[in-house]
Amino acid sequence: MNGEALTSPARNADFGDDALPPLIYAYGMSLRKLRILRAFVAPIQVSYLRGITSLPSKSILLVWGSKNLTARGDVSVVRVEDGFIRSIGLGADLIWPISWVFDQRGMYYDARQESDLEHLLQNTQFDGDLLYRARQLRKKIVAHGLSKYNLSAANWNRPPSIEKVVLVVGQVESDASIQCGSANIKTNLDLLKAVRLANPKAYIVYKSHPDVVAGLRASDQHREQLNHYYDEGIEHVSIQSVLDNVDAVYVITSLTGFEALIRHIPVFCYGHPFYAGWGLTSDLAPPIPRRSRVLTLDELVAASLILYPRYMSLSSRKPLSVEQALDELITLRNQQLPTPWWRKLLRTVLQQFGKNR
Repeated sequence: MNGEALTSPARNADFGDDALPPLIYAYGMSLRKLRILRAFVAPIQVSYLRGITSLPSKSILLVWGSKNLTARGDVSVVRVEDGFIRSIGLGADLIWPISWVFDQRGMYYDARQESDLEHLLQNTQFDGDLLYRARQLRKKIVAHGLSKYNLSAANWNRPPSIEKVVLVVGQVESDASIQCGSANIKTNLDLLKAVRLANPKAYIVYKSHPDVVAGLRASDQHREQLNHYYDEGIEHVSIQSVLDNVDAVYVITSLTGFEALIRHIPVFCYGHPFYAGWGLTSDLAPPIPRRSRVLTLDELVAASLILYPRYMSLSSRKPLSVEQALDELITLRNQQLPTPWWRKLLRTVLQQFGKNR
């Protein structure tokens, strides 16, 4: 496969189908993810494998995330993950995604090696039309309060008469995004300690990861100690309302940092998320020499939301542009349909499973 086949500017619309064979292979995915995958790459056929030793020469093999595997040198491995604007609801709740990314070089959250996204950010020459599109996209995201999961929640208000309010964003500590994207700080407790040390007089707001709040992933290993280092813990509140009321955001690698940048909020990174190292964040981890370029916010948005992901309609299962995907999510969110009984039951089952994840 051509090295650029999965990174062309148009691939969110056509996925470079002219460069792909009629049959590709998938390994190590659940049956549910396999179903979603087939929808994303249609009309290309996907064959599911239980082992990879018998792959034909020059095959394309799709795997989920940063799953470890050793493939022959003549096999092209493409890693698949959720996009940055995903759904109305949590992925851990088995809500279908409107965007996935397909990365041939690595994975955007694995800072140990270059990913397709990092390659785009480091090398793309962004023209005026693309940057205008990115700017309009960014304005639309802010105007409609869009985020990765677009959860319905109450608003949060800034405490009165507080000079400085900072948000610390918790993550699922077992996630590969921390294990592969941070060299030093790998727990929410260590993150809070570092932020309190750097901001002894600030009002620190701590927001747990929504998967943890929902009981779909394991709680922090030092959860009982966290409240010693923040002033207020918030859970069932709108991330948009929080970002509207803080002076800075501190993360390890959380996507909330990217969402804060889009809203022109200062972001401090203790790890190496995909949006760090380009002159837009205050980086508190050792630099990555590969990331040697200074980018504008619109260049970051263009690569991350236009060039990198693929979007698919949740209703028609047809390819979408990112603008069409935003419109569909806005429509779905505004409908505010009641949660069906079967999804409530499924949440209960997933919560039991999530305690061990």
